[in-house]
Parts: sequence; structure tokens; C-alpha cells
Amino acid sequence: MKIAIVGASGAVGQEFLSVLNSSTMPVDELLLFGSERSAGTTYMFRGSETAPVQVLGADPHAFDGVDFAFVSAGGDVSKEFAGLITSGGALMIDNSSAFRMDDDVPLVVPEVNGDDAFKAPRRIIANPNCTTIQMVVALAPLHRESPIRRVHVATYQAASGAGARGMEELRSQTRQIATGEEVTHSKFVSQLAMNLIPHIDVFTDEGYTREEMKMHFETKKIMHAPTLEVSATCVRVPVERAHSEAIWVHTEAPIGVARARELFAAAPGVVLVDKAEALGYPMPLDAAGTDPVYVGRIRPDLADPCGLSFWAVADQIRKGAALNAVQIAEYILAHR
Repeated sequence: MKIAIVGASGAVGQEFLSVLNSSTMPVDELLLFGSERSAGTTYMFRGSETAPVQVLGADPHAFDGVDFAFVSAGGDVSKEFAGLITSGGALMIDNSSAFRMDDDVPLVVPEVNGDDAFKAPRRIIANPNCTTIQMVVALAPLHRESPIRRVHVATYQAASGAGARGMEELRSQTRQIATGEEVTHSKFVSQLAMNLIPHIDVFTDEGYTREEMKMHFETKKIMHAPTLEVSATCVRVPVERAHSEAIWVHTEAPIGVARARELFAAAPGVVLVDKAEALGYPMPLDAAGTDPVYVGRIRPDLADPCGLSFWAVADQIRKGAALNAVQIAEYILAHR
């Protein structure tokens, strides 16, 4: 099995290494690609030093014989080099938004629509947006019980969603506040430490941000539910790692809290943490560095007799990015 990671030195690229390192997926040869700035860097993988990072595009035959290429280098890079990456037969699993809504590119979360991974005529599979991934993992067991007609969600997104630079800016601002220095920012539109920013990605004509519209469109595609309506408000919060979401769902028939707990407890990829007491709920501090989507605070929606409200937390870099991509490859290997 020959594996490639594109964007190996970035936050998600490093998480690809970590996830693959601890997985049982066979890796006979590992190739790393990046920019000229990261060229020549080596990393430890399964007890040995990797081959040096190669400059993406320097060798037109670099991807010959590659089975899976995990790509997290930004949408522009994905579009520019998709032809090269797939030219030798590799299946490209792309973490950017470049191809997510293309009709001939499947958008896959294995716990929800794993079989879509086999419908990739362009040899490209898209990894969904991080906030969408953790939400649909939680929605899927409810949707199978009674079709979901409407979803409202408010996200509480960690600095990790903006990559390594985002996490470092939050750390830097925290130090600046602690030492009485002037707080500076460049990655975020405003100071994030001790603040909330209800603005992630650019605004659209409808007044929603592109991040919010990703959740709207991607959820419909993944769940094969074109009539499902999703309305999101996405907020950046001063948490280093792991996103949280407050979710309200309206189902065709009432499910009830007790049954919802049973469904969540049995769902793949979900861990139920739901007790009406202090610490009886998921928090990003506890979810950071772990694999599942944690669900809690399950209760009836007081404004909707067919509604439920719950809270979901997951590590944005793992399940929201690298882990989901690797799970796609594992699903293909297990079901081909």
C-alpha cells in the first residue's frame, strides 16, 4: 500500500501522520509533499524516519503507483494539482472545499454514506467541512429512525479550524493579555481571546457566511436528503481545539428523549455523555485529541412537539478532518 500526504507540514497534514501512525491501515510506502518552505523535512512514522518532504509538482511521476493521496493544502492547490495526483491511479481524498459540491465527486462521512466512496469517476473523494462532519454523524441515527425535516445549528468553533496559525494566534493573544501587552491579530478578523466572533469565512449575498452555507448544502448531499432544510450560525470561540454545536432537529414523527439516547448510544462514531448533573455533558477540553463525536444535553424542544435539542462536540482536526479522510480509505479497503 502506497500512501501520499499532500500538505504534510500543516496542522491537518500532521494529524494525517498521527492518525495513520496509530491505525491498522497497511502503509508500505509513505510519500510526503508540501511547499518549498517545508521541502526536505522528515518526520517519525511507525518508529522510522520518513522520506523527506517533496515539493508538490516538481516530479510529474511522483504519484505513480500511489493508492491513496490525502490532500490538505487548500482549495487552489487541490484544483491545480488534482490531475497530477490522480494521474497514476491514486484515489485523492481531498480536505478542501474545492470539489465538495461537484456532482461527480462524492462527499463522504463513512458512518453516514460510506458506499458513496465507490462512486468517484474522477478518482476524487471530498472530505466534508469539519462542522458538517460532526453534525451528520450525530444526525444519522435520528434520521434513520424518523426522517429529519429541519435542522437549526449554532456552532462554537475552535481556533484549530483556522489551522496551526489560528491556534498560535489564540495562544499568543492569551499570553499578551496575561502580561498586559497590546493584543494583536492577523489570522482572525478581531481579537479572539476573551471574545467571540460570529463570522467564519466570507459573507454571501443572503447575509450568511460561506461556512454556514457549507453546512446547509453539504448536509443535504451527504444525507441524500434534498428537501432537508439546514440553517446555521457559525461562531469562532476562544477554544484551542475541538468544535461544539448546539443542534435542534424537527423529525417527521416524534422520537422522544429516551429513544434518542438509545439511538446515540448504539450509533457508530458517537459516544453518549448525557447526565443532568455537573460534568455530565461533553466539553471541547475533554474531546481534544480523541476520535468520537460526543453527544449530550439531549432534551425535547419546548417549541416543537416533533423536535429534539442536543449538544455535540468533536475534535475538528481529527474527526473533522484527518480521521474522517483515513476512515474513508479504511471503508473502501474493508468493502471493496
